[in-house]
Amino acid sequence: MTRIPAALLLITAIAAAQAEIVVHDDAGATLRLTQPARRIVSLAPHITENLYAAGAGAKLVGAVEYSDYPEAAKRARRVGDYARPDLEAIVALKPDLVLTWRSGNADAVVGKLKSLGLNVYQTQPERLEDIPADIETIGRLAGTEAAADAAATAFRRRLAKLRAQYADQPTVPVFYQAWHQPLLTVGGEQIISDVIRLCGGANIFAALPAQAPTVSIEAVLAADPEAIVASGMGYATPIGLDAWRRWKRLTATARGNLFFVPADLMQRATPRLLDGAEQLCRHLETARKRRKAR
Repeated sequence: MTRIPAALLLITAIAAAQAEIVVHDDAGATLRLTQPARRIVSLAPHITENLYAAGAGAKLVGAVEYSDYPEAAKRARRVGDYARPDLEAIVALKPDLVLTWRSGNADAVVGKLKSLGLNVYQTQPERLEDIPADIETIGRLAGTEAAADAAATAFRRRLAKLRAQYADQPTVPVFYQAWHQPLLTVGGEQIISDVIRLCGGANIFAALPAQAPTVSIEAVLAADPEAIVASGMGYATPIGLDAWRRWKRLTATARGNLFFVPADLMQRATPRLLDGAEQLCRHLETARKRRKAR
């Protein structure tokens, strides 16, 4: 029997160790892949979008409903929605990586996927800086580092430019209306609050710990925001924004500061969130000008 030289065994072991991909997700779990993922399932629309941003769209074999950007994402097999993913459909696709959303996918779902022997990575972007970091990690997991790093660098440069532009602007108290019935907003740890801060705004409900708390009309009136920003479905002005016009003494109403930013540009933690940020920043600049004109 031919003996394999010890040096060759050592070299082989080192090469294998270097090929292994090791990452830590936002739930504190460690994920190890022996090689880049080739069949990926995404369980949130924003994750699907970031997968494409990372140059790994060709490896997407399944995605949840509303994974509609870019256009190519619409062709991926549907595996339910993020709140109720179809576990059988996911398993049938034989993925070697499932990307999940920590606050959107139930713990029981994630636990079941892991119990089935699937590789699961959980993400929870809460700050704008988390988006390029997520893209870079997806690039590592998919073996598309070059494209992912380029996208992350472009995002950071654009973000830095916006920060410099609005860093010294006077603060504008803002109520962000995520939905009208029930009346939903965002807490201070939600990434939309970070967008508001970027633009020199202050979320009037930043002290609330929940990601998407329900609030009352009375609470909004008591806080008396200088601007109200609403997002709805699609790109049409959301239902419920004009309803604030009945409250004539509300500062946002009195000054005409009822603004709209499309949900896809504000409620998805993807590179397009900076498109939404640019719109929001312009709206808050309008509010500041109206303040000076009075």
